Amino acid sequence: MKLYYHPVSITSRPIVLFMAEKGISADLEIVDLMTGEHHQEPFVNLNPNKLVPVLDDEGFILTESAAILKYLAEKIGAPEYPRELQLRARVNERMDWFNTQFYREYGYHLVYPQIFPHHKRPSDEGQRVTLEWGKERSTAAMRILNDFIIGNYKYVCGDTLTIADFLGVSMVTAGEHIKVNFEQFPNVGRWITTMKNLSSWGEMNQVHEGLRASLAGQDFIAV
Repeated sequence: MKLYYHPVSITSRPIVLFMAEKGISADLEIVDLMTGEHHQEPFVNLNPNKLVPVLDDEGFILTESAAILKYLAEKIGAPEYPRELQLRARVNERMDWFNTQFYREYGYHLVYPQIFPHHKRPSDEGQRVTLEWGKERSTAAMRILNDFIIGNYKYVCGDTLTIADFLGVSMVTAGEHIKVNFEQFPNVGRWITTMKNLSSWGEMNQVHEGLRASLAGQDFIAV
């Protein structure tokens, strides 16, 4: 089994963290996003979407972070993806919410346009409007995450760790790069701390922390 990924990729991070926590063995092949390797052959033939991660399990090619998490959890019978119908439906719901309602705005309209040059809008006005839009909607989504989804629970699906936590926390902590103030969302902050206490977090997020440190002196628009 081989995973094509990049350690700074927000969608790769939950995969490598879950694999490390569960002891899943795979060959890890870095696709150099910084040099545009994901836009070149042979990777484009592997994933025409030109995105990481991609899992190759003996010729079975799977893309999309959430789908890979579900596949790996199912493959090893991990309790983090429960078999009981309603519990599994809740995990699926949370993962869909992170992928659409949350990260569509938070990632592509707030975080990415400020830290990745190729996501920056071509005009100052376009950038300003995009960030205003992203901040407004990301703030609303963060309140939903804090008040409704997590609330008094330990994790996003209740008091039991699931693969939805792995996906979600990687997306939410992308906001660390632009200095999102998690103190105003105490339940989210508590959940992030819980996830960062996983034994593999530090090792699997070294590049994430390095990027965060490299951006520390810049000013950003943030929630």
